[in-house]
Amino acid sequence: MSHQKFGRLPKHIGVIPDGNRRWAVQNGLAKQDGYQRGLQPGIMLYELCLELGIPELTFYGFTQDNTKRPAVQTSAFQKACVDAVRMLAGRDASLLVIGDHTSPVFPRELLEFRQRKTFGRGLIKINFLVNYGWKWDLGHLLNQGGGGGRGPRSMLESLASADVSRVDLIIRWGGRRRLSGFLPVQSIYADFYVVDDLWPDFRKEHFYDALRWYETQDITLGG
Repeated sequence: MSHQKFGRLPKHIGVIPDGNRRWAVQNGLAKQDGYQRGLQPGIMLYELCLELGIPELTFYGFTQDNTKRPAVQTSAFQKACVDAVRMLAGRDASLLVIGDHTSPVFPRELLEFRQRKTFGRGLIKINFLVNYGWKWDLGHLLNQGGGGGRGPRSMLESLASADVSRVDLIIRWGGRRRLSGFLPVQSIYADFYVVDDLWPDFRKEHFYDALRWYETQDITLGG
């Protein structure tokens, strides 16, 4: 168990696990071989969040734009997402997969997770963004008539990602300093922390450093 103590913790953490392909190349592997190396870090992070009592965690699996990559890479990150969900399905978690499931690139194995499924004691909400696109997400506002003179709450409920709460802290591995379309509505007030190390090189100290940094931020939500 963790012996780390924090005075204030985020209720919802978003994770952008970048750098899998770069890690593979640096280690003499084919680019597509890096995705499987990102599975164990995901489990480690889940366990750390569980120990600290973090209520919600969102992983950025792959985007609609990512599917423009070579087919061998697309197949590899599809499989990695399926494996990740299956690994967590046997644990104390409430799982939801969000993305355009009408597309052939959405893994058929994950269709059952389009509605949230609870396993064990369901101690933490985990959301996976799979074949996710911000335009696709926001497009549900128009498709369902969201915001047509109704209040902000109705607009939020019309999002494809309506079951995902506001994100407090986004942690991006791999050194890039961009959101890459990650949940634009829920991330509107999120603090953003960058880890320069690549995702497969995950260490728990990365996570603890991010949480210590978050404690120092002045959370005003614009007020």
